[in-house]
Amino acid sequence: MSDAVGNPEGDPARYPVPAQQHRAVQVIDRSRFICTVARVQSSEEAQAFIKAMNAEFPDATHHCWAYVVGAPGSTDRVGMSDDGEPHGTAGRPMLTVLLHSGIGEIAAVVTRYYGGTKLGTGGLVKAYGGAVQEALVDMPRAERIDSVDVTVTVAYGAIGALQQLWPAFDAELLEQRFDVEAEFCVRVPRVRLAAMEQAIQNATRGAAVITRND
Repeated sequence: MSDAVGNPEGDPARYPVPAQQHRAVQVIDRSRFICTVARVQSSEEAQAFIKAMNAEFPDATHHCWAYVVGAPGSTDRVGMSDDGEPHGTAGRPMLTVLLHSGIGEIAAVVTRYYGGTKLGTGGLVKAYGGAVQEALVDMPRAERIDSVDVTVTVAYGAIGALQQLWPAFDAELLEQRFDVEAEFCVRVPRVRLAAMEQAIQNATRGAAVITRND
């Protein structure tokens, strides 16, 4: 199940993602809410993570979840589930928190152990959304950079000029081969690729062969 809930502005090429799986626990009116968050880079990874949480807590009352695949606020690939809670009281508030968190490629599962006291619809919305917010407070973060790999082939005389360009465009040298010509495979942020390609052609007077490997 997916839905759209806005798309905050941000840099689509660089954004924070979960660095590792993280968990926070809250007890509200004797019900225990265990929120586990993790990085997911596809809907399939999100479903696998949800399945793993179900397996870890097989006796729980509910496993409600939400995920955002892609940049922060992106609604292209999102999902949510109330898992038996009243409609709109769990998955929706969880997804709303994720979409406005400024974090991309993230899934959250809130595992509930019912404590015998009904919270009401407003209480459930607050509990499930709050569980995700609590987990995000001290969740370790990493930076995701949208990059592309390119192979650059040049004559030997252009090697020096070429190697000086990598730092200027935050390009990471992955591999180099020397045969009839020199061949370099580099990884560069996608937003800098066009400028780097132009700089390479300028440095080699248009003699470089550039192949994108994405």
